[in-house]
Amino acid sequence: MELRKLILTNNACFKADRTITPKGIMVHSTGANNPWLKRYVGPDDGLLGKNQYNNHWNQDKPGGRQVCVHAFIGKLADGTIATYQTLPWNHRGWHAGGKANDTHISFEICEDGLSDSTYFNKVYREAVELCVYLCKLYGLTEQNIICHSEGYKLGIASNHADVMHWFPKHGKSMDTFRAEVKKLLTESETPKPPAPSNKLYRVQVGAYSVRANADAMLEKIKAAGFKDAFIKTE
Repeated sequence: MELRKLILTNNACFKADRTITPKGIMVHSTGANNPWLKRYVGPDDGLLGKNQYNNHWNQDKPGGRQVCVHAFIGKLADGTIATYQTLPWNHRGWHAGGKANDTHISFEICEDGLSDSTYFNKVYREAVELCVYLCKLYGLTEQNIICHSEGYKLGIASNHADVMHWFPKHGKSMDTFRAEVKKLLTESETPKPPAPSNKLYRVQVGAYSVRANADAMLEKIKAAGFKDAFIKTE
């Protein structure tokens, strides 16, 4: 995940200065054919690129609407994929149009024409990794992740189709998404075995001035199973 930060301090949502205790994560997509982060995140930080229309969301009410999310995923000016945090994670966002605003961290995936599998796979993976990061940060699991359309079915969000109008076009769903988050969480919790070492550590058990005593000790050590033991004369 390529995580950067540009907090939308001019947005009325940020100015409202309300916090939440995150209980879940809500996945959104923008609903417009524009994969460039600069459309929503601004001003240009040298990586985003300049928004010639200056219609990004770092203003009081973007397009006259009360909207703001915690992060966006999309393209930088050079075409690479990144995630931009746009609100503190525990800030109350304006994203769900319902009670999920009080409980869920939200992020938007910038849509393109919905048919480019290369772009989709990159932002999908970025979204999975963002959710893994947030789950670890707030002690959540994959079961705490929903999309906007699922939020509507649960009665905690407004009636939007995202992201189920897009994911199935590429053989994915929120169930596959949650499964991939779970897989990464499980892998990160499983300790890896130590790498094999080629170093040798020698153990000296004693020094003897009489050779017969040294020979007797050597025989005892070999009898115990240490066949490679030997006497070194100094």
